[in-house]
Amino acid sequence: MSAFKDLSDQQLAHQVLESERSLVGLKFQHSLSTLQNTSKLGKLKKDIARLKTEARKREVAQGLLKDTLVQSHAKSFAKAAPAGKATTEEAAGGFLSGIVDKLTAKE
Repeated sequence: MSAFKDLSDQQLAHQVLESERSLVGLKFQHSLSTLQNTSKLGKLKKDIARLKTEARKREVAQGLLKDTLVQSHAKSFAKAAPAGKATTEEAAGGFLSGIVDKLTAKE
């Protein structure tokens, strides 16, 4: 998708992190049998792969190590409130946000 190429490095990194967070949430719903449309899992995994491919292309072009782009913008993502959330619990990331962040964190 060319839409990923139009994003800034920070926006791309935030999109990767948000998509990974969404994937963990969908997997959680699927394990509880509350996910209505299971095809969302595959589509989201492919989108994450596309995003990571674009991030890696940029890292190679800039001479950076693998995952440097996403990790360099991870702190600004954690501080930013998710867009489009209505309630204060959802704006804070909900009860899953801490779990998801720990699962997706790469140290």
